[in-house]
Amino acid sequence: MSPLSAQAPVAEAVQAWLAYLTQERRASLRTVESYGAAGRRYVAFLQQHRGGGLVVADLAGVETAELRAWLAHLRQGDHPLAPRSLSQALSAVRGFHRYLDRRLGVANAAVTLVRGPRIKPGAPRPVTEDQARGMIAEPGLDPDREDWEASRDAAVLTLLYGCGLRISEALSLRRADAPLGEGLRITGKGGKTRLVPVLPAVAEAVAAYLDDQPFVLAPEDALFRAKRGGPLSPRHVQATVQVLRGRLGLPASATPHALRHSFATHLLGAGADLRSIQELLGHASLSTTQRYTAVDAERLLAVYSKAHPHA
Repeated sequence: MSPLSAQAPVAEAVQAWLAYLTQERRASLRTVESYGAAGRRYVAFLQQHRGGGLVVADLAGVETAELRAWLAHLRQGDHPLAPRSLSQALSAVRGFHRYLDRRLGVANAAVTLVRGPRIKPGAPRPVTEDQARGMIAEPGLDPDREDWEASRDAAVLTLLYGCGLRISEALSLRRADAPLGEGLRITGKGGKTRLVPVLPAVAEAVAAYLDDQPFVLAPEDALFRAKRGGPLSPRHVQATVQVLRGRLGLPASATPHALRHSFATHLLGAGADLRSIQELLGHASLSTTQRYTAVDAERLLAVYSKAHPHA
């Protein structure tokens, strides 16, 4: 039973909700930080709007007009949010109200009646096969880096492209997971587990890093290490790819996540069915995976326009 009561300050409820997301829902650090920021801005707006501090019970009386005013405030403030960020903030606040309803019986129907801005989903922006190979090979051509660091970066990028992993999934691997077998069990978003086949090239890249890296790792330690021995951070992978983009002359869309997009797009182009790609990527909904059909259609039209004599 929650230690909170309906008369507790709203700020305490926000902290309890974030603890619930972290400990019970196993949400990622990035999700918790994003939801926490949205929750705190929401509470701050309500307190300013109503002219005083709030307790949890007061949130049952929040009306649709106040929620719309909060969204307008986010859209027009000193740091206005884009439609996608507004939608994410509204989703976070809905989650906060659901938590209060389930844990304390403080329900609010108004929050379900407010619609966020319409967002047109953007098509994934993959890199070509040659560009993906170039990104994976480039770290080994840097004379200023130690061999084991180049092996590490190549192994991480190979996992993103060869297995379709997210950065967080690749960096969640432990020393006990290597050397890799024919399949890799990955826990993705929402705690959903999937089995991803491991290509020989992926296993070889990870094995090369394992042979080169200088640290003594316990089975439960993170497999990929930073220069000083700590766990490798997602920011390092993003910064590495940013440098590679400049060397290879790639567009800004060539991000680590673009390698995951490329994994799916290239499989689709080779004849894989959408349902299989959905399972490999760990998408909860097939509609998310269907975005890749638009990318493949664009590629086919581009090839047609370039090659057909009458195009």
